[in-house]
Amino acid sequence: MATLPNPLPTLAADPSGRSLGLGLPLGRLIDATDEGPWHEPLLWHAEYAASSGAWTALGAQAARIGLLPVLIEVGDTQGGPDEWELMPGEMSYPGDHDPEELLAEYWAYAVEEPDDLDETIAPYDETWPGLATGPESLPADPDTRAAETADALLDEGSWFKEPRLALVPARRSADILAAIGWTGPLNHENDVARLCAILRSWEDRFGIRVIALTFDQLVVSVAAPPTTKDEAEAVAAEHFAFCPDNITQGDHETLSEYAEHAVLGRRVWSFWWD
Repeated sequence: MATLPNPLPTLAADPSGRSLGLGLPLGRLIDATDEGPWHEPLLWHAEYAASSGAWTALGAQAARIGLLPVLIEVGDTQGGPDEWELMPGEMSYPGDHDPEELLAEYWAYAVEEPDDLDETIAPYDETWPGLATGPESLPADPDTRAAETADALLDEGSWFKEPRLALVPARRSADILAAIGWTGPLNHENDVARLCAILRSWEDRFGIRVIALTFDQLVVSVAAPPTTKDEAEAVAAEHFAFCPDNITQGDHETLSEYAEHAVLGRRVWSFWWD
């Protein structure tokens, strides 16, 4: 696996990031994992609450040196990333996995139990329905949409308790989860790089970007959300395989209902694992 040099160690001696061409506010380098300090920082995050415009102000310049932005929550009951029990050593490489094979595997596992899922997953059955088709071209620039969505989340003031802007060394937004060894889906998938492979596919087909993480929740922006009922249901099937708890333990009791209210035309997709 080819990896990019990690710029974060430079910030230990130069917290402002000026030697990297950055102008960072006061922040923290996080190297804490479930087994003790990692050999290099996994991410940097600002000490103070993120506000509208922070993503654009820092994210664009940081991306040029291989640091990608993501909003993180540090104020919920699980604390911030230094308390998330990150496991970078357990992660493989996202590019080593086939997203359709993974989704088919997850679908088969999700429909095994309980036995009363027939109505829940309609119009589909136990057979994996295949990948949803994205548009021929993206109607919006994914990075612009990500910045707009991040600002909207911060402006709403209800999604986060204590939001921070973080920077993660990663080749692409979809890889952020594996880069830090995030364990939010631990009861569903131990190797989050496998989920990153699916996120990469969504990047290519729908222009998603990872924009927010908590201890157990993932939020992505969507440049090209489905625009028809059939398209939304096909994407909802992928969501069910990717994160069954979104439907089996969420606000929407059926895949069709979830497609209508959480996928169709939605510029934000959110995932939570029990």
